[in-house]
Amino acid sequence: MKLRRRTHKDFNIPLSSMSDVAFLLLIFIMLVSLINYRREVKIEYPEAENALRTSAEKNLEIWIDKEGRVYLDGIPSGPQGVEDAVAEIYRSAPNTRIHIIADRDTPYTHVNQVIATLQLLQYRVVSFVVKDSR
Repeated sequence: MKLRRRTHKDFNIPLSSMSDVAFLLLIFIMLVSLINYRREVKIEYPEAENALRTSAEKNLEIWIDKEGRVYLDGIPSGPQGVEDAVAEIYRSAPNTRIHIIADRDTPYTHVNQVIATLQLLQYRVVSFVVKDSR
């Protein structure tokens, strides 16, 4: 029995759908790049005449709204959560700056509770975030 050798057939890649795939990939990349991963609490900043700018990297933001609710980087937390987070940050990166961001109408007692926690932990790298009045 004689076997025939197959002749090589031309191999073709269909290119008609490649533009559709490239377009969908472009849309996906554009949508992912627009996502803002920073969580913010809507507050009205107090004003200050002299403000010092700090870098936004390696900061812990403590937000306090009008009702006295406390947020750590946009996530709701309580006094014990603030204490645990600050203690953990102090152990891992002691030079991390803590930003206290309070609403203009927040009673000072709520801000003082957070400050008392930071004093108890002897954390000294703290900034109050305000809106520049210029």
